[in-house]
Amino acid sequence: MAKVIAVTEAIKSQEEAESRLNLSRTEDEAFFTEWQAQLPSLSDSEQTALDTLRRRLLYHRADGELLEGAVTLLVASPLLELAGFYDPPFRMKAEAAIEIAIDHGEETLRGRIDILILQNQLWVIVLECKKTTISTRSALPQALAYIMANPDLDKPRFGMLTNGDDVLFVKLRAQPTPEYGLSRAFSIYTVQSELRSAFQVLKHLGQGITAV
Repeated sequence: MAKVIAVTEAIKSQEEAESRLNLSRTEDEAFFTEWQAQLPSLSDSEQTALDTLRRRLLYHRADGELLEGAVTLLVASPLLELAGFYDPPFRMKAEAAIEIAIDHGEETLRGRIDILILQNQLWVIVLECKKTTISTRSALPQALAYIMANPDLDKPRFGMLTNGDDVLFVKLRAQPTPEYGLSRAFSIYTVQSELRSAFQVLKHLGQGITAV
């Protein structure tokens, strides 16, 4: 019988994620072009909604650090809604359970994804939220494990990580060899235009997925 281990216990660092999941990070700039090429323009209503989102974020952030639930309510959920991820053809699952077999089935990693968006059973975005005192990159090891649990090996998978202050995107491709690439970090708390840019990337990913 396979040994069952919680993802958060088995994978605590980027090195452990790469080693256990047979992953490697690519530095090839041509691998992950979706976060910077041909980004969609913003409508007036989208700009207004983003201004409201940031104003609320700054208001609540001024009172102290935000916990994970607040990050989801103030940042992650509004961005996903505005980008159309709560509408057809996408489906949303909160606290979705995942399992991934490693070491030829000798171990099973088990965990729960904060928010999972699916389109025709294809996992298109895995969202990891952290409280604002924790860096966004700290969520990367577990996010990589969750994204690898996608049984569809032919298409790339994307993830968004946020702690409320920053947003980071990741792209993972399983074939021919598992590898992943990262976007730059968008500092949505410190720079007004960064929230717009992060939203444009998110919207572009959604449009690219539905066009396939």
